[in-house]
Amino acid sequence: MRVSPDAPKPDWPALETAFEHNAPETHSYLDLKTGQVVTIVDSRPEDEEKRQLIRKSEGRFVHLDPASSREQYRWMERFVSSVPDDALRERLVLAIDGKGAFRRFKDVLLSYPVERDRWFTYRGNLLHIYINSWLITQDMALGENPPWGDPEQPPEPDVPLEKPIGTRGEGPTETLRRQARELIDALPALELPSVIAYLRFLREKAPSVEPGQEPE
Repeated sequence: MRVSPDAPKPDWPALETAFEHNAPETHSYLDLKTGQVVTIVDSRPEDEEKRQLIRKSEGRFVHLDPASSREQYRWMERFVSSVPDDALRERLVLAIDGKGAFRRFKDVLLSYPVERDRWFTYRGNLLHIYINSWLITQDMALGENPPWGDPEQPPEPDVPLEKPIGTRGEGPTETLRRQARELIDALPALELPSVIAYLRFLREKAPSVEPGQEPE
């Protein structure tokens, strides 16, 4: 990337959104003529006109490569490692284990506004670093440098994130589920209706994850 006064200034907020939104059927492009971000969704027939424009305008549009789900999961792991409160860190370790990790992670942080705000700052910083690295690899002219400047990497925790592993090589979620089953099996049958009622209450209370919501 190089800065030229004759080049357009990108729509930086739209560009940020495109880089953080990782979905297989969504594709975003930076228009080097206007600085706008053009987004196409495979399942939207009304985007066909935009597809045709991009195909016919060789050299005008640059495909934006969003941060992968694996990369954004790593950001989440790094943040969890930096949480100073032991109890919250343990809850977050369980939250990010298995399918639905991004949604559960956010749900836990809803009860911790200070750490939630810190997460958004932390994640935004890493996203800007990712975008800057991508821009460096691109041979294109833009009207200005990114408004966030050149952020520094957050310090890595002294101790890597530890995810408790059960005696059978299970992850933390599988270990807890096995322990719950063992406790239920040990209960007298007379107590099971109360246990089932409470478990149903917890299931209905838990937020659901809609398809395509991860990562966010």
